[in-house]
Amino acid sequence: MRHVRRTLLTATTALAAVAVLAAPTAVAATPGDGGRAGLQDSLDGVVATGAVGALAEVRDADGTWRGVSGVAELDTTRPVPAAGRFRAGSITKTFVSTVALQLADEGRLRLDDTVEKWLPGVAPNGHHITLRQLLNHTSGLYDYLRTLPMPPGPEFLANRWRTWTAAELVQRAVVHAPTFEPPGSAYSYSNTGYLLLGQVIEEATGRTYGAEIERRIIRPLGLRDTSLPGTSPRLDGPHPHGYVPIAQGDGTSLVDYTEMNPSVMGAGGEIISSTKDLNRFVAALLDGRLLPDHLLAEMKTPGVPDRHYGLGLAWKDTSCGVRVYGNDGDALAYQAWSFATEDGRRQVTVALTPDFRGDADDAVDAFLDQAFCD
Repeated sequence: MRHVRRTLLTATTALAAVAVLAAPTAVAATPGDGGRAGLQDSLDGVVATGAVGALAEVRDADGTWRGVSGVAELDTTRPVPAAGRFRAGSITKTFVSTVALQLADEGRLRLDDTVEKWLPGVAPNGHHITLRQLLNHTSGLYDYLRTLPMPPGPEFLANRWRTWTAAELVQRAVVHAPTFEPPGSAYSYSNTGYLLLGQVIEEATGRTYGAEIERRIIRPLGLRDTSLPGTSPRLDGPHPHGYVPIAQGDGTSLVDYTEMNPSVMGAGGEIISSTKDLNRFVAALLDGRLLPDHLLAEMKTPGVPDRHYGLGLAWKDTSCGVRVYGNDGDALAYQAWSFATEDGRRQVTVALTPDFRGDADDAVDAFLDQAFCD
């Protein structure tokens, strides 16, 4: 679900002249200790920029810091739960990619296998698209999300409880021409590719990608707050509420979108997790507990030279020059970032529920810089 947020922000800004979205009253809970005071200030800055609430966890040699800001639910003063669960969007892709690479290590598939080999007839140019290209977004496949209604259009809510299959979402995509040709020649983020990878994992193992993630990652790492909900709309356990802007009358208002059928995101974005679990996962991935060194190196290799995205793994350089690896995710009503240093010794995860008053990306980057550089 990545890259949808800017469309929402543009649409919401266009309607802002006739309606003002409700802004939360900032509430800080679980404050950091004296040495981490700057982290709380940075997290408060994220909420001030454009969030109902936010939560974060930072782990390093000094221990673990957890902080929250804003509120868990509009029109309340209830604080965001520090151990709350949230929809982590495209961070799902890093889990799916890890499973695919484990299968490659076991010889059950090859990264240069074609889509046609595993899913005959599914993609019109499947003979020329490899699994590697699905993983690093160089397939050129049209993103199915572009074919679906999106906020702030009221028609978006009509699909809230609908169960989608990967096959029908892929079909919506492949009737459109590729975004570029030939495959592998450019980069264009496509959730369609990860729906196909979910199907390939099932073909290779006889089990769903969710079952394989559970068996290979969630249970071995003890990720108690992490789940693949499938078609269940619930977000169980402590959690902040998430919202989307919907046009109503002459303006927009925030509609509680905490519960929804996540099948529309599937292998590209359905996962639910917590800051603690995502930090544990990214650390385990980078320190070699999930993949051998040569495949972790493949995961860090971009499909095209000018992109910071490998095989389901992204990276960024902080203001102090520290390179960190992980991913970010956008599930419309929830946004999350989870990164760690290459040696896995410092991990940072931050999640927020946007209110669409502004783009919180720069404020989140400032928080990440504070966490990784100070």
